[in-house]
Formats: sequence, structure tokens, C-alpha cells
Amino acid sequence: MKWHTSHQFPALRLIVRSGEKCRVVKTVWDAAVTLISDWPTDDGEEYVVAIRACLDALHDVIPPEAVREALIRAAAEERILYISVIE
Repeated sequence: MKWHTSHQFPALRLIVRSGEKCRVVKTVWDAAVTLISDWPTDDGEEYVVAIRACLDALHDVIPPEAVREALIRAAAEERILYISVIE
């Protein structure tokens, strides 16, 4: 496990909790923290897949881009708005 690396992917801006909180997610770690701390529910199928994807990416089983895709599907499941951030 490489905790010291960022596992970056193209950034996403998520509007969670009915628009009251905006998160910019740039890394696998950011995705994991957002899912655990800011997600409105923890019982969606895509949510569970996204959590698992974070763990797998942190263990170098899957690429960071797979986490981004899983996070987008989890956001769609919860009707969370997201946009790609161009830096």
C-alpha cells in the first residue's frame, strides 16, 4: 500500500448535501474521504462499489481512473451534481 502517493485523476467538483457543501476531488484519498464523510447515504449499490474501488486503488489493484468512474456512478445514483474541473 502506498499511502504517501496521491493517486491523482482528473478532478471532479461535487455538490453534496443539497448544495450546501462543495467538494473538489482530485485523488483516490479525496474520493474516499468524500464518500465516508460527506455522502448523503451509505446504502446505495454504486456507493459500495465506489468505496471498494477506493480501497482497491489504494492497494494498487485498479487504476485511479476507475475510482473516478465509480465516484461518478455513485453520484448519479444519489443525484449528486458533478462537473469536471479543468486546471
